[in-house]
Amino acid sequence: MVTRIEMLSVEQAKAAAKECGIRESMAGLSVYRALLRHPQLASAVNHLLTTLLFTGNKLDVRLRELLIMRIGWTTGAKYEWTQHWHFAERVGLPPEDVIAVRDWRSSTRLGAADRAVLAAVDDTLERGKISDSVWAECVRHVGSPEQLLEMVIAIGNWNMFSQLLRSVEIPLEDGVKDWPPDGRIPQGGDA
Repeated sequence: MVTRIEMLSVEQAKAAAKECGIRESMAGLSVYRALLRHPQLASAVNHLLTTLLFTGNKLDVRLRELLIMRIGWTTGAKYEWTQHWHFAERVGLPPEDVIAVRDWRSSTRLGAADRAVLAAVDDTLERGKISDSVWAECVRHVGSPEQLLEMVIAIGNWNMFSQLLRSVEIPLEDGVKDWPPDGRIPQGGDA
């Protein structure tokens, strides 16, 4: 596995994860094998991820996974798309809905809340902020102020991860097939 920053071995990553309170199961992931070279940073990033994914999340899981997949697709982050394709499957998103984020504006599979969140992702990636009209749609369809805050933080978090994954050239784990389900790569995406 070639990366711009040498990853720790799985054994080294497990030891570092244990020292900084990160679940051992995460240490085998390539992204953690790189992040754990800086344990304090890895711990902080892991805390935010754990909050957004498992322990403190307020945003609907479907909306979160759709926004992550849109970021992965739009930014061409193979690792992000591939890992969250499998995560989205585990939490029950229909594959057709996940595929729809590729061209969400013309999809008939997505509801108003889905569209509002995906528009927020596109606004953020294109303009650096969510426009007033898209924000109004998010208020109407996403929910509480806590959910809206989490949506904004989630967009920023997974955009940061996309930049990390692509800039450091984090490889997929051995045996993981890229760009599921069909191998289609977005324009400018990681091959």
